[in-house]
Parts: sequence; C-alpha cells; structure tokens
Amino acid sequence: MASYTAIADQIDDSPHPGSFFTKYIWSQDHKVIAIQYSITAIGVGLVALVLSGLMRLQLGFPDTFSFIDPSAYLQFVTMHGMIMVIYLLTALLLGGFGNYLIPLMVGARDMVFPFLNMLSYWTYLLAVLVLLASFFVTGGPTGAGWTLYPPQTILPGTPGNDGGIILMLASLAIFIIAFTMGGLNYVTTILQARARGMTLMRMPLTIWGIFIATILGLLAFPALLVSAIMMVLDKVIGTSFFMPALLSLGETLDYTGGSPVLFQHLFWFFGHPEVYIVALPAFGMVSDVLATHARKNIFGYRMMVWAIVAIGGLSFIVWAHHMYVSGMNPYFGFFFATTTLIIAVPTALKVYNWVLTLWRGNIHMTVPMMFAIGFIFTFTHGGLTGLFLGNVVVDLPLSDTYFVVAHFHMVMGVSPIMVLFAAIYHWYPKITGRFLHNGLGKAHFWLTFLGTYAIYLPMHYLGFLGVPRRYFAMGPTEFIPDSAQALNANITISAIIVGVVQLIFIYNVIWSTFKGRKAGDNPWDATTLEWQTPTTPPGHGNWGEKLPVVYRWAYDYSVPGVKADFIPQNMPDNEVQRLDQEQDPPRGDNVVPLKEKPEDK
Repeated sequence: MASYTAIADQIDDSPHPGSFFTKYIWSQDHKVIAIQYSITAIGVGLVALVLSGLMRLQLGFPDTFSFIDPSAYLQFVTMHGMIMVIYLLTALLLGGFGNYLIPLMVGARDMVFPFLNMLSYWTYLLAVLVLLASFFVTGGPTGAGWTLYPPQTILPGTPGNDGGIILMLASLAIFIIAFTMGGLNYVTTILQARARGMTLMRMPLTIWGIFIATILGLLAFPALLVSAIMMVLDKVIGTSFFMPALLSLGETLDYTGGSPVLFQHLFWFFGHPEVYIVALPAFGMVSDVLATHARKNIFGYRMMVWAIVAIGGLSFIVWAHHMYVSGMNPYFGFFFATTTLIIAVPTALKVYNWVLTLWRGNIHMTVPMMFAIGFIFTFTHGGLTGLFLGNVVVDLPLSDTYFVVAHFHMVMGVSPIMVLFAAIYHWYPKITGRFLHNGLGKAHFWLTFLGTYAIYLPMHYLGFLGVPRRYFAMGPTEFIPDSAQALNANITISAIIVGVVQLIFIYNVIWSTFKGRKAGDNPWDATTLEWQTPTTPPGHGNWGEKLPVVYRWAYDYSVPGVKADFIPQNMPDNEVQRLDQEQDPPRGDNVVPLKEKPEDK
C-alpha cells in the first residue's frame, strides 16, 4: 500500500502551460483565472454604472431625455441592481480576489481542482453573456426590479416579461452553477491544502472572510436557484408556485393557489446572506490592509475570527426584516427585528477592532490605507441606518423610500467598493510587479469618497420626506416640497461626476501595468505569505521547488524587542534572532524601505 503524502509536501507536478492559449485563455493557473474574473466583472460593472447614470438623469431632470421612458427606466433599475450585487461584487470579491489570494495566502501551489476552477470562470462568463443578451431580445430586459417579485414579474404589462425575465433567471441559474464549482474549490483548498504550520488560527483574516462567505454562498444560493426554476415553470408551463388566482387586463388567468410571499421568503433567504457573501471578504481584506499600513498587529484577532463566524451563522435568521410590509405575522416581525439587532453586535465589534488597530499605530497614509479608512466611515454610517430599518415600527414608514436606497448603497455598494479599491491598490504590486500611480490614486480616493457622500447623504433626507424609490417620475404631491426635486438634481450631478472619476482608476490600472514604478517583492513590508514568493509576479506553482513553512500568525508587526517592524510568517525564530544582530531588516534585496520611498511626481 502506497504511503499517503500530504498536499503540502507533494512535489509540483502540475502541467506548465506551453502555448498562449493554455497560459492566458484556457488557463488552469488560479492567478490568471482571477484576472479573467476581475476583468469580466469590472467590464459588466461599467455597464451597470452607465445604467445608474441614465436612471439618475431621469430622476434629476425629469422628461428631458426622450429615450428614457417608464419601461426603459424600470429596466435600467433592475439590471443595475442585479449586475452590481451578483455579477460585479460577488464575482470580483470571491471570483477575483478569492482566486488570486487563497493559494498564495495559505501557501498552496494552486487550487485543489484547477480544471474545475477554469470551468467555473467560463461558466460565469456564459452567465454574464446570457444576462447581457436580454438587452437585445424583443421587449428588452426585465423591468420587475432586481428582487424580481412575482406576480408582476411575469405578467403582461411588465417590461421584458417574455424573453427578458427568462434570460435573467437562466443567467442566475448558470451563475449559481459557476459559484458552486468555484466555492467547493475554495473550501477544499483552505481546509486541505494549507502549508505546513498554517493552522486555522494563523490564517489571515482575508482567508477567514472568503472561507465563511463561500460557505454562506453554498448554503444560500440553492434557495435562489429553486425559486428561479419555479418562476420559469410558472411562466412557461403555467404552474402556480408563486401565482395566486388573479385578473390581468380584465382577463381571468389560469393560475390558482400560489403564494407571492413564498418567493419573497426564498429570495431573501438568499438575499440577506448575499449581503454577507459580499461583506465578509471585504471585512477580511480591510483588516489586512489596515494592519499592514498601520504597522500594527490586528487588534483582537480571535475576536475578529469568531465575529466573522457569528455573522455568517446569524445571517440566515434575519432575512424577513426585508418583508415587514408583506403582511406577515407581527410575532415574526418581533423575532426578525431581534435577530437583526443581535447581528449588529459582532459587526460593531469589528468596527471597534479596526479603530483600535489604528489607535497609536505608525500609520502610513498610502492610497490603500486611505480607501480602508474611508470604508470604516461609509460602513459605520450605512450600518447605523440599518438599525433604523431593522426596527419594525421605524421601518414601516421608511420602507420603499429613498432612505432604503441610501442605506443599501452605503453598506452594500459604497463600502465594499471602497475595500475593493483598497485591495486593488494594495495587491496590485504583487499581481504586476509595479505600483499604481500615487497622485492619480489620491485624486481617485478623494473624489470618490466625497462624491459618494454628496450622493447618498441627501437621499436619507429625501427618505424622511417620504420620496418613494423606483418611481419614474413623481408628479405633483402635497407632502413632498418642491425643494426635493432640486436636491434630486444635485444628487444626479454628483453621481455623474463620481461615475466619470472612475475613468481615472481605469486609466491608472492600464498605464501602470506598462509604465508604473517597479515595486519589488514586498513593497509594503507585509508579513503574510503572498508577499514572500520567490518571484514577483508569482510564477506557475507560486513557490518554486519547496512550499513555505509557517512559524507564526499573520500580524507580527512592530514586535517589542525586534529591530525590524515586521516578521514574515515563514521566518523561524532563529532567523529573527540572527537578523536582529545584523542591521538589515527581513526584506528582499530590491525593495526600498517604506519610509524612504519617493512619492510619485
């Protein structure tokens, strides 16, 4: 019987790509797949950004643009919401960063199932293409709102009620298949392919966030899958899962006995964990960025880990706070309001720990750090408004107003995107070997950060006035003052400016790939494994002949009694003592110390 060899001890026998196609197109290398995911997600995200600009033009300057009619407006709303939540944020955080960072941070050569990993990307690309195809079918994409509530979703009179809705549901089903393939890979790699010495409690918080988020996705996405299949059956063959007996355009339809509220329960059983499928990887990544650029170990590491686990568990029992106005039993409302307030506790703990990580740290105001600190502000503000909406009595008058739009965008739109920018500016030197331009990065941060507040702070006020969301045009009202329209116009101008500012970032990424200042192996003096690879960018197999051995946790910054202000995870104690006796800190020969780096002109 052959002896078992742990994955961490196996030699690198993976096939090295020989042609352009096997290296960059049909690649099984997790790093290339991560870049494919990222480019596709950002590409479709730009489509959603343009759609939001078109929506805002109608809201800010009603009836000015002839090509935006009520049907088109509702289609823009629906496609913008679905693309941003599913096809951009989920795909970029998990498909992009999850793919790139997991093997490097746990000390593996690649994902455990490289072929499945490749297949997951191409399935995701198919999902995106099917979704975008709905723009070109008769009637256009669905305009039922991104939550796709029946019965109006599939009834005549709703935009895109034929081909559009079927393509939307098919795209979601394909996306879930892609996510499942990738998710099983992530979980297996984290549990089975960690380097020797990489215990669970030595993993960086980025990996913990991705790990728990992936488990949430594997448990929550099936609810969306079955609801998508049931709705297609309602539409195509006339079943009555979600369709009650009803009249449509004066005609009695054949549906009987279905429950529209059942769909809401299934949708939000997926929908609220989805918030944390996006948020938990962001929590992890921002923790790593803050610790590295504050030169300080993360405050309360174990508390942070257990907070991530607790948030993951609790996320499955809060979904009905989206449904207070659906007519469900008041006792249900009491239960879900209570669980919503409970889930705020571990979330608040994380915010306290981030602030305490910064407290008395040696803070370097790099561009990644600026975006990370910006995230703490936007997430705190977005989270506090969530406490309003989690309370039944307060939620009832605020439901379906701009207050909900403001809350949702601050906590689920702006905050994860701030972390994504922090992560891109932070890990870009590892991915390309070059820095992003510093001056352009700072301009990008300030215009984005201040611009998002100019958009979403006034929306809270509009919500208190009672301005409803998803309306094509308001018309004259008694209870909403005329000044609300002026505010809407200002929001639109801010939104367009913030949208255009993102072109600075796109230009910076493209320019820096070829012309950016060379970064070296470990430009931020970081401790985690991905910065300790023999080459930058990491080659096929990541680690050369021997995998790293881990001797310590991920946050050994500014350790008392040690001259260097960081100790890499793969540095043994005797090496630390030897270096302490010498003058040189533990870094590669070609890396300029952080405090000596010249600023970009």
